[in-house]
Amino acid sequence: MQRTAVLNVVGLTSGLIDDRMPRIRAFRRQGALANVRPAFPGVTCTAQSDYLTGRAATDHGIVANGWYNRELSEVHFWKQPDQLVQSPKIWDELRKLDPDFTCAKVFWWYNMYSKVDWSITPRPMYPADGRKVFDIYTWPYEIRPAIKRDLGEFPFPGFWGPAAGVDSPAGKADCVSRWIAKAAMWIEEEHRPTLNLVYLPHLDYNLQRFGPDDPRITKDLTEIDEIVGELVAFFGRQGVQVMLLSEYGITAVDTPVHLNRVFRRKGWLTIKEELDRELIDFGASKVFAVADHQVAHVYLNDRSLRKAVLAVLKETPGVARVLADTEKTDAGISHGRAGDFVAVAAENAWFTYHYWEDDRRAPDFARTVDIHRKPGYDPCELFIDPKLGSGKARIAWRLLQKKLGFRMLMDVVPLDANLVKGSHGACPVSTEDWPVVISQKHFRIPGNEIRSTDVYNIIRDHVLGTKGSV
Repeated sequence: MQRTAVLNVVGLTSGLIDDRMPRIRAFRRQGALANVRPAFPGVTCTAQSDYLTGRAATDHGIVANGWYNRELSEVHFWKQPDQLVQSPKIWDELRKLDPDFTCAKVFWWYNMYSKVDWSITPRPMYPADGRKVFDIYTWPYEIRPAIKRDLGEFPFPGFWGPAAGVDSPAGKADCVSRWIAKAAMWIEEEHRPTLNLVYLPHLDYNLQRFGPDDPRITKDLTEIDEIVGELVAFFGRQGVQVMLLSEYGITAVDTPVHLNRVFRRKGWLTIKEELDRELIDFGASKVFAVADHQVAHVYLNDRSLRKAVLAVLKETPGVARVLADTEKTDAGISHGRAGDFVAVAAENAWFTYHYWEDDRRAPDFARTVDIHRKPGYDPCELFIDPKLGSGKARIAWRLLQKKLGFRMLMDVVPLDANLVKGSHGACPVSTEDWPVVISQKHFRIPGNEIRSTDVYNIIRDHVLGTKGSV
């Protein structure tokens, strides 16, 4: 087998590879590039599952980054156990072909309890006193103290939230991707895996904050190009071939769509009050949406409303398509976890989870970075609320309260969805906005356009040392 490193450069597209990214452009010129028709939906958990199983969501069950659990009547986002992915993984096949095959997952998702040999993933600790302590989870356990001793603590605030992709007390703008890159090198030097899966999220942040056409992203392109260049050179010295990959392309948006507010006005959403705040009671609601970027899963507890809900969705501005039974099958998302309807946004639109009509009644977690409690993805977490004035001073005060042992709420996230300028999840019109796979010069990718599930074969063939067949 040929040892291989797969660098997952989140947000990378052929349209971004220009003179701002000289190292990646040189890598592309020496090898072969294919545009990847995005997974559906084009979000992290689904795309990675497509790539690592060769199957679509209908089979592997990862219909989004989160979904409604019908048995528990709860929405769960960003869960990490590998068992949620219901299809065999690439390491299962390669290990059958060669018992000496080994695999490392460095910050790819569904990293916990997978059958890879080495894994590192973000995982805070939650003591009983209400604290949230930033940390990582590793397997085997002994990696955790060793890698933190050698590399320092993982700069968790830079992984997601207002400090991600910007210079802050947590570190430089690219601190997270640099730490992950060093972790991948550490794994290589210590363990020499056959397949090293490396996740580099740096482009994800400002492409969503500012949009792909904003000149400010030039700095981000330059920074990730330098990191990738260093990794390519490092792995080259180790005799490891490199493959570049991305999960989705981010397109410019200017239209947030609040489906749950639409359903609330129809009387279909059940709201309960807790401590003068509003929460959705999912089990008691007739209809609700679980929003994830440009795709929203719409669940019906009252199926008599099916026709009415379909009509409302089709009439809602910003909704481009609505998938029902046949359409879900055609899209590869016919799975029990999926919504009764799956709404797809127009390319310039995206779906929020917002359901309150009065910001004063929004739940307390709405103004915080809280990816697990929110019943939908919230890119507003990338911002500090401009209404706060000196938002950094507020953060400093909150941190001081925390240090002194007081209960505190890091309530700095805005509720204005119009701040978000980039999104993903739907299939962009232009192939230049699609994710890419780029091989080195000795490996050729058949065709200029492939499906997301074809990436599985390309990774496998890299490792097996064959010329590739999709």
